[in-house]
Amino acid sequence: MGICYGKPIEQRSRQSRRQVSAETDETSEVGLNKSFGFSRHFSTHYEIDGQVGRGDLGYTCSAKGKKGSLKGQEVAVKVIHKAKLMNALMVEDVSREVKIMSALTGHKNLVQFYDAFEDDENVYIVMEGCEYAEDDAKQVMVQILSVVAYCHLQGVVHRDLKPEHFLFSTKDETSPLKAVGFGFSAYVKPDERLNDIVGSSLHVAPEVLHRAYGTESDMWMVGVMTYVLLSGSRPFWAPTENELFRAVLKTEPSFEEAPWPSLSPDAVDFVKRLLHKDYRKRLTAAQALCKCIAPEYLYYEHALAKTLTVQQLAYLREQFTLLEPSKDGYISMQNFKTRGYELFEKDGNRPIMTEELASELRLGPSSVPMHVVLQDWIRQSDGKFSFLGFVRLLHGGSSQTLQKA
Repeated sequence: MGICYGKPIEQRSRQSRRQVSAETDETSEVGLNKSFGFSRHFSTHYEIDGQVGRGDLGYTCSAKGKKGSLKGQEVAVKVIHKAKLMNALMVEDVSREVKIMSALTGHKNLVQFYDAFEDDENVYIVMEGCEYAEDDAKQVMVQILSVVAYCHLQGVVHRDLKPEHFLFSTKDETSPLKAVGFGFSAYVKPDERLNDIVGSSLHVAPEVLHRAYGTESDMWMVGVMTYVLLSGSRPFWAPTENELFRAVLKTEPSFEEAPWPSLSPDAVDFVKRLLHKDYRKRLTAAQALCKCIAPEYLYYEHALAKTLTVQQLAYLREQFTLLEPSKDGYISMQNFKTRGYELFEKDGNRPIMTEELASELRLGPSSVPMHVVLQDWIRQSDGKFSFLGFVRLLHGGSSQTLQKA
């Protein structure tokens, strides 16, 4: 089966420029002019505070102005290593970036460009410092994870999750995100493994490269997006696509460089558990969503306490206690699964019998025969209650409107 990547054209173009260096010999830099004509007095105008992110060709740091109109002001500086500019096209890219930023600066929704400097080792692009708080990233991830969890609940794997496929519905600052780009999506059963390689190579999961994957591959893509959202750089990068795939399979993303040490341990752990190479140990969409909304749960709990009666609160507290929360007030996924099973399994004989399920659904002798109502939820092959059938049951669908599980 052929490879069918949906990689954006601009990414392919940029990568092909860098790939030139891998396909030429070591003398390709001989005679390459890496002088841009920028001022060479960066250290006279700015004092670097520390690194805040890294990129393919260098890093970004914060700095403070030492003189002129920016004296005492915090700015961001993009530092590009000249040693990584391997050919004339890459040099041209840097020159064009400065020209375009200079031409466009002034719009309120564009980062402001201040100046460009260089020395023998680096190019320094000075721009407006923009902060992106961890809480802001969480708000974005809650919306993304909500979509992914819903897709997985429906048995759908997206297979092409990336920033370009999440759009704001309006220009308002509080506009919700909308997921798009379902061209590579597919239905997948819980025990099924897909084998065709689709999606963006920058976000591809290890098991996709091994041609045996399921919904867990979406969570890897979410991990890549979260890594970029929090750090401004990609967890894996290489000059060529083959080297990128090798990095995804063999190397671990870095959490040692800025800004990771300044982020909360929970945020770092969250990304690490999304980018776990063993898909069986990776966070599911539901687990990741729960981790993101835990603080919000406390808010809703407080709001409920103001609106519910004493009897209603007592009932909720009793039901919560039945799920055996831990000392810190959390309920494990295993407890949810066990209690949900016990709701239907009443005779202590382990299998969920049709009669038990019918009893819980209040299907009495006078109603439509049980096997007619439950036929879409019970697998014909072995008579067991299927996972997708259980999902559809929870959604409240009738057997007449549901497809076979």
